[in-house]
Amino acid sequence: MSLIKIFLIEDDAFFGETLKYHLKLNPDFEVHLFYSGKECLSHLYLKPDIICLDFGLPDISGDLLLKKIKEINNSIPIIIISGQEDIEVAVEFLKSGADDYIVKNNHTKDLLWNSIIKIKGNLNLVHEVEELKEKLEQKFSFEKTIVGQSEAIKSVFNKINKSINTNINVSITGETGTGKEVVAKAIHYNSELKSKPFIAVNMAAIPKELVESEFFGHEKGAFTGADTRRIGKFEQADGGTIFLDEIAELDLNLQSKLLRVLQEREVVRLGGSTKIKFNARLIIATHKDLAQEVKKGTFREDLYYRIIGLPIELPPLRERGNDTLLLAKHFIDLFVKDNKMKPIILSKEAKDKLLKYPFPGNIRELKSVIDLACVMCESNEILADDFSFNSIHDTDFFLSEEKTLKEYNAEIIMHYLKKNNNDVLKTAKKLDIGKSTIYNLIQSLDLKK
Repeated sequence: MSLIKIFLIEDDAFFGETLKYHLKLNPDFEVHLFYSGKECLSHLYLKPDIICLDFGLPDISGDLLLKKIKEINNSIPIIIISGQEDIEVAVEFLKSGADDYIVKNNHTKDLLWNSIIKIKGNLNLVHEVEELKEKLEQKFSFEKTIVGQSEAIKSVFNKINKSINTNINVSITGETGTGKEVVAKAIHYNSELKSKPFIAVNMAAIPKELVESEFFGHEKGAFTGADTRRIGKFEQADGGTIFLDEIAELDLNLQSKLLRVLQEREVVRLGGSTKIKFNARLIIATHKDLAQEVKKGTFREDLYYRIIGLPIELPPLRERGNDTLLLAKHFIDLFVKDNKMKPIILSKEAKDKLLKYPFPGNIRELKSVIDLACVMCESNEILADDFSFNSIHDTDFFLSEEKTLKEYNAEIIMHYLKKNNNDVLKTAKKLDIGKSTIYNLIQSLDLKK
């Protein structure tokens, strides 16, 4: 929480202003002072976090005001401030739903301060629980997170649905940028494990010498620099899901240790001896063909069969047809919302250009292209020229095993001639070849500049 909105109802103007001044010394307190019960009731639309009310108001009794407030919003914490020291009166108020009862004396402002601080702590906890509950109740909607209507993506939806109702291991494959972690989260947050941890580990991002510590944890003093105990990812994932991304990057020695952990369902922290049981669902992902890695000897066959489970292959964006436009609109809407911009649409030429581009970086590249286009467009419409394709791949040129070297040379030359507006000299310098070579190839292949 940030500011705590406090309603203070006190008919004694001097006493009320004194309490208000004292409370406002705390920058987290936003204090509204009212002099009557009716004035308080008419301002409840402001949604106060805490109400502090005087027992002896001129227009309405404290117990009746408490009742009316609770009828409107039963969850608002209420503190009664009264000149009566009768314990029975205090007990009755507390039974009726008051959170505290403070007697008016020289210590009232300090007692009220402490009471509000205590309630503030409870409010923070309540809000955290409510936020967690809201997140858990929200279905990780495929339609919102995995946008698409193509047959290729519908097949993925079908496999996700099959995986949700069981605890089978899942292996997700696909090119970089196709959304493997999004699919893993969709499986976890739609399953019975959604209230449990989802722990993601990217094998490619962890230095080899730190993988064991990341996986299994370590005890204090296990190695130089291990100043405290560290809980490993498998322990953190207990009861939930552990997602091992780019698992093909794991070296053979660590693969054998991972296999043993998955078989035994227990880990031993580095520097320790205690076997720690865990129970977590395994989802793995890679952009490589694991079966081919097994044949090459870079991935253990026994580990392959242990983790493969239900395979889900994500199609590259270039094979998803009009999903590209659906995703483009989705990313435009997100960018516009996040940056408080006016609505933006795609021109017909822009749509055509998106559909023709192969997106070697897949969905991740598309989002980058769309975000930049939203910034560069001059109006509420993205034009074809607003796109900047900065792929590290030379996407106008794809190799084919069925072509000859001469045909490859021709394609390369044509590619760069087109890129350099048919400037032979510039193309020759770019390819580090003689102009005559280009002219001879053009003539021999009957290519037109």
